Amino acid sequence: MEILSELDKRIIKALQEDFPLCAEPYKVLAQQVGISEETFLQRVRALVDEKKIRKMGAVLRHREVGFNANALCAWHVPPDKLDDIAKIMSAHAAVSHCYDRTPAPNWNYNLYTMIHAKTRDECEKFIGELVQMTGVTNYKIMYTKREWKKTGMKYFCETT
Repeated sequence: MEILSELDKRIIKALQEDFPLCAEPYKVLAQQVGISEETFLQRVRALVDEKKIRKMGAVLRHREVGFNANALCAWHVPPDKLDDIAKIMSAHAAVSHCYDRTPAPNWNYNLYTMIHAKTRDECEKFIGELVQMTGVTNYKIMYTKREWKKTGMKYFCETT
């Protein structure tokens, strides 16, 4: 297993902090690391190609942008239609997460969607759209009562 260089560690550390909201975010990150934007982007591409970075994504603090009615909706989907229905549901603009789970005793739901809306009425409208699109009518809505702190793993925190 190849060891990461100190430069790569600094790049990874910069990428896991808040992403700069500006016209040239990678230029800002590169400056924080002390290298050119071109070098920064070359190293990020190499780290992805080498599978040393597997995933990069944004975390939306949905309540801060007005989505106050958020629900986990559990669906009972015929197993032979699970993949097709999941594709349809995950493509809906109000769905941020869509994943399958093995049903449990007394809980036959096997597909879950996280739906974000501004009101409960709007959330239920979106769920109705999913019902119309898929024909799945057996579901449970579980509204979010509290938002937990959203954090990811932090690597190389000791690196300067």
